[in-house]
Amino acid sequence: MTLFPKFSKKRDGVNVIQEQRLLQQVNHLILNSEVCTGCGICVEACPEEAIALGLVGATKRGAVAYAAPVDIDEVKCSYCGVCVVLCPFNALTLKIDGEERLPIVEKEGFPTYDMVADIDDEKCVRCTICDEVCPRDAIDRDVPEYEGTNPDAKERQLAITSKTTFKVDDEKCTLCGVCGAICPAIDVKLKPFTAEVGKVEGEVVWDETRCDACKVCVEACPEECITVEREVESKTLPGQVDIDQKMCCTCTWCSRNCPTEAITVEKLFEGEIDFFPEKCPGGCSTCVEVCPANAIYLPSSVPASQMKGKVEPTIAVNKDFCIFCGACVNACPGEDIIRLHRTGIRVKGKETDLFNKIKEKLCTPRTSKVKEDTPGSVQLKMMEKA
Repeated sequence: MTLFPKFSKKRDGVNVIQEQRLLQQVNHLILNSEVCTGCGICVEACPEEAIALGLVGATKRGAVAYAAPVDIDEVKCSYCGVCVVLCPFNALTLKIDGEERLPIVEKEGFPTYDMVADIDDEKCVRCTICDEVCPRDAIDRDVPEYEGTNPDAKERQLAITSKTTFKVDDEKCTLCGVCGAICPAIDVKLKPFTAEVGKVEGEVVWDETRCDACKVCVEACPEECITVEREVESKTLPGQVDIDQKMCCTCTWCSRNCPTEAITVEKLFEGEIDFFPEKCPGGCSTCVEVCPANAIYLPSSVPASQMKGKVEPTIAVNKDFCIFCGACVNACPGEDIIRLHRTGIRVKGKETDLFNKIKEKLCTPRTSKVKEDTPGSVQLKMMEKA
Protein backbone atom coordinates (compact mmCIF):
# COMPACT_ATOMS: atom_id res chain seq x y z
CA MET A 1 0.00 0.00 0.00
CA THR A 2 1.41 3.38 -1.04
CA LEU A 3 1.15 5.97 1.71
CA PHE A 4 2.24 8.94 -0.42
CA PRO A 5 1.29 10.68 -2.55
CA LYS A 6 -2.39 10.74 -1.66
CA PHE A 7 -5.04 12.29 -3.89
CA SER A 8 -8.55 13.52 -3.31
CA LYS A 9 -11.17 15.75 -4.90
CA LYS A 10 -14.25 17.40 -3.45
CA ARG A 11 -16.80 20.07 -4.32
CA ASP A 12 -17.31 23.01 -1.97
CA GLY A 13 -20.04 25.29 -3.30
CA VAL A 14 -18.88 26.60 -6.69
CA ASN A 15 -15.31 25.40 -6.08
CA VAL A 16 -13.86 22.06 -7.09
CA ILE A 17 -10.89 21.39 -4.80
CA GLN A 18 -8.36 18.70 -5.56
CA GLU A 19 -5.55 17.73 -3.21
CA GLN A 20 -2.17 16.11 -3.63
CA ARG A 21 -0.71 15.17 -0.26
CA LEU A 22 3.03 14.48 -0.28
CA LEU A 23 5.23 13.48 2.64
CA GLN A 24 6.35 17.04 3.37
CA GLN A 25 4.00 19.15 1.24
CA VAL A 26 0.30 19.52 0.49
CA ASN A 27 -0.87 20.94 -2.83
CA HIS A 28 -4.36 22.19 -3.64
CA LEU A 29 -5.64 23.17 -7.07
CA ILE A 30 -8.95 25.02 -6.80
CA LEU A 31 -11.30 25.54 -9.74
CA ASN A 32 -14.09 28.10 -9.44
CA SER A 33 -16.64 26.46 -11.71
CA GLU A 34 -18.80 29.58 -11.73
CA VAL A 35 -15.97 31.80 -13.03
CA CYS A 36 -14.68 29.15 -15.46
CA THR A 37 -16.07 29.72 -18.95
CA GLY A 38 -14.96 26.47 -20.54
CA CYS A 39 -12.63 28.31 -22.91
CA GLY A 40 -10.32 25.29 -22.90
CA ILE A 41 -7.05 27.25 -22.77
CA CYS A 42 -5.98 25.27 -19.70
CA VAL A 43 -6.74 22.03 -21.55
CA GLU A 44 -4.27 22.83 -24.32
CA ALA A 45 -1.75 24.44 -21.97
CA CYS A 46 -1.44 21.57 -19.48
CA PRO A 47 1.99 19.88 -19.92
CA GLU A 48 0.66 16.67 -18.36
CA GLU A 49 -2.56 16.54 -20.41
CA ALA A 50 -4.39 16.29 -17.11
CA ILE A 51 -7.30 18.57 -18.05
CA ALA A 52 -10.24 17.71 -20.29
CA LEU A 53 -13.20 19.73 -21.47
CA GLY A 54 -16.42 18.90 -19.72
CA LEU A 55 -20.04 19.71 -20.49
CA VAL A 56 -19.31 23.32 -21.42
CA GLY A 57 -22.63 24.25 -22.98
CA ALA A 58 -24.81 22.23 -20.62
CA THR A 59 -22.96 23.52 -17.56
CA LYS A 60 -23.14 27.19 -18.51
CA ARG A 61 -26.82 26.85 -19.45
CA GLY A 62 -27.53 25.38 -16.03
CA ALA A 63 -28.73 22.10 -17.52
CA VAL A 64 -26.42 20.16 -15.19
CA ALA A 65 -25.35 21.15 -11.71
CA TYR A 66 -22.95 18.32 -10.96
CA ALA A 67 -20.22 19.08 -13.50
CA ALA A 68 -17.67 21.83 -14.13
CA PRO A 69 -16.78 23.18 -17.58
CA VAL A 70 -13.41 21.40 -17.31
CA ASP A 71 -12.38 18.22 -15.55
CA ILE A 72 -8.92 17.94 -13.96
CA ASP A 73 -7.30 14.58 -13.20
CA GLU A 74 -5.88 15.03 -9.71
CA VAL A 75 -3.47 12.11 -10.18
CA LYS A 76 -1.99 13.20 -13.52
CA CYS A 77 -1.72 16.84 -12.44
CA SER A 78 1.83 17.95 -11.51
CA TYR A 79 0.60 21.11 -9.72
CA CYS A 80 3.03 23.23 -11.74
CA GLY A 81 0.69 26.22 -12.13
CA VAL A 82 0.70 26.57 -15.93
CA CYS A 83 -3.09 26.42 -16.04
CA VAL A 84 -3.33 29.06 -13.32
CA VAL A 85 -0.99 31.42 -15.19
CA LEU A 86 -2.77 31.04 -18.53
CA CYS A 87 -6.37 31.10 -17.36
CA PRO A 88 -7.59 34.48 -18.67
CA PHE A 89 -10.46 34.51 -16.17
CA ASN A 90 -8.52 33.70 -12.97
CA ALA A 91 -10.75 30.70 -12.36
CA LEU A 92 -7.89 28.58 -10.99
CA THR A 93 -5.86 28.94 -7.80
CA LEU A 94 -2.85 26.85 -6.75
CA LYS A 95 -1.95 26.64 -3.08
CA ILE A 96 1.17 24.97 -1.72
CA ASP A 97 0.98 24.40 2.02
CA GLY A 98 -1.85 26.94 2.15
CA GLU A 99 0.04 29.69 0.31
CA GLU A 100 -0.76 30.82 -3.24
CA ARG A 101 2.29 30.03 -5.36
CA LEU A 102 3.24 29.36 -8.99
CA PRO A 103 6.21 26.96 -9.22
CA ILE A 104 6.37 27.24 -13.01
CA VAL A 105 7.03 30.97 -12.68
CA GLU A 106 9.28 30.77 -9.64
CA LYS A 107 11.52 27.96 -10.91
CA GLU A 108 11.42 28.28 -14.70
CA GLY A 109 10.56 31.91 -15.34
CA PHE A 110 7.42 31.06 -17.29
CA PRO A 111 5.90 34.25 -18.85
CA THR A 112 2.66 35.77 -17.60
CA TYR A 113 -0.04 37.80 -19.29
CA ASP A 114 0.86 41.44 -19.94
CA MET A 115 -2.35 42.89 -18.59
CA VAL A 116 -3.24 46.40 -19.75
CA ALA A 117 -6.50 47.64 -18.26
CA ASP A 118 -6.26 51.08 -16.70
CA ILE A 119 -8.36 54.18 -16.03
CA ASP A 120 -6.84 57.66 -16.24
CA ASP A 121 -8.07 59.29 -13.05
CA GLU A 122 -7.69 62.81 -14.44
CA LYS A 123 -9.90 62.05 -17.46
CA CYS A 124 -12.47 59.96 -15.59
CA VAL A 125 -15.64 61.88 -14.64
CA ARG A 126 -16.98 59.05 -12.43
CA CYS A 127 -19.95 58.31 -14.69
CA THR A 128 -21.57 54.87 -14.67
CA ILE A 129 -21.12 53.78 -18.29
CA CYS A 130 -18.14 51.44 -17.79
CA ASP A 131 -19.86 49.81 -14.84
CA GLU A 132 -23.05 49.32 -16.84
CA VAL A 133 -21.46 47.80 -19.97
CA CYS A 134 -18.87 45.54 -18.28
CA PRO A 135 -19.93 41.89 -18.73
CA ARG A 136 -17.62 40.65 -15.96
CA ASP A 137 -18.38 43.00 -13.04
CA ALA A 138 -14.76 44.11 -13.25
CA ILE A 139 -15.38 47.78 -12.55
CA ASP A 140 -14.72 48.86 -8.96
CA ARG A 141 -16.68 52.10 -8.64
CA ASP A 142 -16.09 53.73 -5.26
CA VAL A 143 -18.21 56.87 -5.74
CA PRO A 144 -20.63 58.30 -3.13
CA GLU A 145 -24.36 57.96 -3.71
CA TYR A 146 -26.46 61.09 -4.10
CA GLU A 147 -30.16 61.82 -3.72
CA GLY A 148 -30.75 61.33 -7.44
CA THR A 149 -30.45 57.57 -7.00
CA ASN A 150 -31.07 57.28 -3.27
CA PRO A 151 -33.26 59.80 -1.39
CA ASP A 152 -31.35 59.07 1.82
CA ALA A 153 -27.92 59.62 0.24
CA LYS A 154 -25.83 62.80 0.03
CA GLU A 155 -27.40 66.04 -1.16
CA ARG A 156 -26.83 66.73 -4.84
CA GLN A 157 -25.07 70.07 -4.26
CA LEU A 158 -22.21 68.16 -2.61
CA ALA A 159 -21.50 66.24 -5.80
CA ILE A 160 -19.28 68.86 -7.39
CA THR A 161 -16.72 71.30 -6.02
CA SER A 162 -17.91 74.88 -6.35
CA LYS A 163 -17.79 78.32 -4.74
CA THR A 164 -21.07 80.15 -4.15
CA THR A 165 -21.35 83.82 -3.23
CA PHE A 166 -24.49 85.39 -1.76
CA LYS A 167 -24.94 89.16 -1.55
CA VAL A 168 -27.76 91.36 -0.29
CA ASP A 169 -28.02 95.05 -1.17
CA ASP A 170 -28.71 96.46 2.29
CA GLU A 171 -29.94 99.77 0.90
CA LYS A 172 -32.68 98.08 -1.10
CA CYS A 173 -33.54 95.21 1.32
CA THR A 174 -36.69 95.77 3.40
CA LEU A 175 -36.17 92.63 5.55
CA CYS A 176 -39.54 91.41 4.31
CA GLY A 177 -38.61 87.79 5.08
CA VAL A 178 -39.73 86.27 1.76
CA CYS A 179 -36.30 84.75 1.07
CA GLY A 180 -36.09 83.16 4.51
CA ALA A 181 -39.60 81.77 4.20
CA ILE A 182 -38.79 79.81 1.03
CA CYS A 183 -35.16 78.80 1.61
CA PRO A 184 -33.67 76.82 4.52
CA ALA A 185 -30.26 78.39 3.82
CA ILE A 186 -31.50 81.91 4.65
CA ASP A 187 -32.54 83.23 8.03
CA VAL A 188 -33.92 86.78 8.31
CA LYS A 189 -33.14 87.84 11.90
CA LEU A 190 -35.10 90.86 13.09
CA LYS A 191 -34.23 93.00 16.08
CA PRO A 192 -36.91 93.64 18.74
CA PHE A 193 -39.37 96.31 17.62
CA THR A 194 -39.24 99.48 19.80
CA ALA A 195 -41.06 102.77 19.67
CA GLU A 196 -37.71 104.47 20.07
CA VAL A 197 -36.46 103.17 16.72
CA GLY A 198 -39.82 103.02 15.05
CA LYS A 199 -38.75 100.84 12.12
CA VAL A 200 -37.79 97.26 11.17
CA GLU A 201 -34.12 96.45 11.70
CA GLY A 202 -32.15 93.23 11.37
CA GLU A 203 -29.99 91.25 9.01
CA VAL A 204 -30.14 88.46 6.42
CA VAL A 205 -27.98 85.48 7.48
CA TRP A 206 -26.92 82.98 4.80
CA ASP A 207 -25.73 79.40 5.48
CA GLU A 208 -23.38 78.43 2.64
CA THR A 209 -23.44 74.73 3.56
CA ARG A 210 -27.18 74.52 2.91
CA CYS A 211 -27.27 76.59 -0.27
CA ASP A 212 -27.40 74.81 -3.63
CA ALA A 213 -27.36 78.05 -5.63
CA CYS A 214 -30.84 77.41 -7.03
CA LYS A 215 -31.47 81.20 -7.14
CA VAL A 216 -35.11 80.91 -6.09
CA CYS A 217 -34.42 83.63 -3.54
CA VAL A 218 -33.17 85.92 -6.32
CA GLU A 219 -36.33 85.38 -8.35
CA ALA A 220 -38.67 85.71 -5.37
CA CYS A 221 -37.18 88.87 -3.85
CA PRO A 222 -39.70 91.71 -4.38
CA GLU A 223 -36.96 94.36 -4.17
CA GLU A 224 -34.51 92.51 -6.48
CA CYS A 225 -31.73 93.03 -3.95
CA ILE A 226 -30.24 89.50 -3.80
CA THR A 227 -27.38 88.27 -5.98
CA VAL A 228 -26.25 84.61 -6.08
CA GLU A 229 -23.27 83.51 -8.14
CA ARG A 230 -21.81 80.04 -8.40
CA GLU A 231 -18.38 79.21 -9.76
CA VAL A 232 -17.79 75.53 -10.49
CA GLU A 233 -14.24 74.56 -9.56
CA SER A 234 -14.49 70.90 -10.59
CA LYS A 235 -17.21 68.97 -12.44
CA THR A 236 -15.69 65.62 -11.51
CA LEU A 237 -17.54 63.65 -8.86
CA PRO A 238 -15.52 62.65 -5.81
CA GLY A 239 -14.41 59.05 -5.50
CA GLN A 240 -12.43 56.54 -7.54
CA VAL A 241 -13.17 54.17 -10.42
CA ASP A 242 -10.77 51.28 -11.05
CA ILE A 243 -10.64 48.07 -13.05
CA ASP A 244 -10.32 44.81 -11.13
CA GLN A 245 -7.70 43.15 -13.30
CA LYS A 246 -8.47 39.73 -11.85
CA MET A 247 -12.01 40.00 -13.18
CA CYS A 248 -11.28 41.87 -16.42
CA CYS A 249 -11.36 39.76 -19.60
CA THR A 250 -10.04 42.62 -21.82
CA CYS A 251 -13.18 42.69 -23.99
CA THR A 252 -12.83 46.51 -24.41
CA TRP A 253 -16.52 47.24 -23.78
CA CYS A 254 -15.51 49.91 -21.26
CA SER A 255 -12.75 51.55 -23.29
CA ARG A 256 -14.84 51.71 -26.47
CA ASN A 257 -17.78 53.31 -24.67
CA CYS A 258 -16.01 55.67 -22.25
CA PRO A 259 -17.23 59.19 -23.15
CA THR A 260 -13.98 60.83 -22.02
CA GLU A 261 -11.58 58.21 -23.43
CA ALA A 262 -10.21 57.66 -19.93
CA ILE A 263 -9.87 53.87 -20.24
CA THR A 264 -7.12 51.89 -21.93
CA VAL A 265 -7.56 48.15 -22.47
CA GLU A 266 -5.43 45.85 -24.63
CA LYS A 267 -6.75 42.40 -25.50
CA LEU A 268 -4.75 39.40 -24.26
CA PHE A 269 -5.28 37.54 -27.54
CA GLU A 270 -5.15 38.60 -31.15
CA GLY A 271 -6.92 36.60 -33.82
CA GLU A 272 -9.88 36.07 -36.08
CA ILE A 273 -13.24 34.48 -35.49
CA ASP A 274 -15.82 33.64 -38.13
CA PHE A 275 -19.43 32.54 -37.79
CA PHE A 276 -21.25 30.61 -40.49
CA PRO A 277 -24.90 31.21 -39.61
CA GLU A 278 -26.14 29.26 -42.62
CA LYS A 279 -24.91 26.10 -40.83
CA CYS A 280 -26.51 27.07 -37.50
CA PRO A 281 -29.93 25.46 -36.94
CA GLY A 282 -31.07 28.40 -34.81
CA GLY A 283 -32.91 28.41 -31.52
CA CYS A 284 -29.96 27.04 -29.53
CA SER A 285 -28.15 30.28 -28.50
CA THR A 286 -25.61 28.30 -26.45
CA CYS A 287 -22.74 30.41 -27.76
CA VAL A 288 -24.56 33.57 -26.68
CA GLU A 289 -24.97 32.23 -23.17
CA VAL A 290 -21.38 31.04 -22.73
CA CYS A 291 -19.65 34.10 -24.22
CA PRO A 292 -17.91 35.83 -21.29
CA ALA A 293 -17.48 39.06 -23.26
CA ASN A 294 -21.08 39.53 -24.37
CA ALA A 295 -19.81 39.65 -27.96
CA ILE A 296 -22.22 37.14 -29.54
CA TYR A 297 -25.82 38.01 -30.22
CA LEU A 298 -28.99 36.90 -31.97
CA PRO A 299 -29.56 39.37 -34.83
CA SER A 300 -32.78 41.36 -34.90
CA SER A 301 -35.39 40.06 -37.30
CA VAL A 302 -35.23 41.48 -40.80
CA PRO A 303 -38.44 42.10 -42.79
CA ALA A 304 -38.91 39.56 -45.56
CA SER A 305 -39.06 42.39 -48.11
CA GLN A 306 -35.45 43.22 -47.34
CA MET A 307 -34.08 39.69 -47.49
CA LYS A 308 -34.27 39.35 -51.32
CA GLY A 309 -33.97 35.57 -51.27
CA LYS A 310 -31.23 35.49 -48.64
CA VAL A 311 -31.33 33.31 -45.52
CA GLU A 312 -31.82 35.35 -42.37
CA PRO A 313 -28.78 34.99 -40.08
CA THR A 314 -29.46 33.18 -36.81
CA ILE A 315 -26.26 34.13 -34.99
CA ALA A 316 -23.60 36.85 -35.19
CA VAL A 317 -20.54 38.20 -33.36
CA ASN A 318 -19.27 41.71 -32.77
CA LYS A 319 -15.54 41.20 -33.34
CA ASP A 320 -14.71 44.44 -31.54
CA PHE A 321 -15.57 42.75 -28.25
CA CYS A 322 -14.51 39.15 -28.95
CA ILE A 323 -11.54 38.08 -26.81
CA PHE A 324 -10.83 34.90 -28.82
CA CYS A 325 -11.11 32.71 -25.73
CA GLY A 326 -12.78 29.80 -27.55
CA ALA A 327 -15.65 29.13 -25.16
CA CYS A 328 -18.19 29.43 -27.96
CA VAL A 329 -16.33 26.91 -30.12
CA ASN A 330 -16.19 24.43 -27.24
CA ALA A 331 -19.88 24.80 -26.44
CA CYS A 332 -21.33 24.80 -29.96
CA PRO A 333 -23.36 21.59 -30.54
CA GLY A 334 -22.92 21.85 -34.32
CA GLU A 335 -19.99 21.43 -36.67
CA ASP A 336 -18.03 24.06 -38.63
CA ILE A 337 -20.37 26.81 -37.41
CA ILE A 338 -17.70 28.79 -35.55
CA ARG A 339 -14.05 28.96 -36.56
CA LEU A 340 -11.39 30.49 -34.34
CA HIS A 341 -7.79 31.32 -35.17
CA ARG A 342 -5.64 33.02 -32.52
CA THR A 343 -2.62 34.79 -33.99
CA GLY A 344 -0.92 36.23 -30.91
CA ILE A 345 -0.78 36.22 -27.11
CA ARG A 346 0.12 39.28 -25.05
CA VAL A 347 2.66 38.18 -22.42
CA LYS A 348 5.59 39.61 -20.49
CA GLY A 349 8.75 37.77 -19.55
CA LYS A 350 10.93 35.37 -21.48
CA GLU A 351 9.01 33.06 -23.78
CA THR A 352 10.32 29.66 -22.72
CA ASP A 353 10.36 26.52 -24.87
CA LEU A 354 7.35 25.18 -22.96
CA PHE A 355 5.43 28.39 -23.53
CA ASN A 356 6.20 28.36 -27.25
CA LYS A 357 4.89 24.80 -27.54
CA ILE A 358 1.71 25.86 -25.76
CA LYS A 359 1.46 28.98 -27.91
CA GLU A 360 1.63 26.87 -31.06
CA LYS A 361 -1.28 24.77 -29.80
CA LEU A 362 -3.33 27.80 -28.82
CA CYS A 363 -2.71 29.46 -32.19
CA THR A 364 -3.81 26.46 -34.23
CA PRO A 365 -7.13 27.21 -36.02
CA ARG A 366 -10.04 25.19 -34.71
CA THR A 367 -13.75 24.70 -35.15
CA SER A 368 -16.45 22.80 -33.32
CA LYS A 369 -17.16 19.10 -33.49
CA VAL A 370 -19.04 18.50 -30.31
CA LYS A 371 -20.94 15.75 -28.59
CA GLU A 372 -21.84 16.45 -24.98
CA ASP A 373 -22.29 13.34 -22.85
CA THR A 374 -19.43 12.78 -20.39
CA PRO A 375 -16.41 14.86 -19.31
CA GLY A 376 -13.68 14.59 -21.90
CA SER A 377 -15.98 13.72 -24.80
CA VAL A 378 -16.13 17.24 -26.24
CA GLN A 379 -14.04 17.25 -29.39
CA LEU A 380 -12.32 20.10 -31.19
CA LYS A 381 -11.53 19.72 -34.85
CA MET A 382 -8.12 21.27 -35.41
CA MET A 383 -7.62 22.80 -38.84
CA GLU A 384 -4.58 23.28 -41.03
CA LYS A 385 -2.85 26.63 -40.68
CA ALA A 386 -3.24 28.94 -43.65
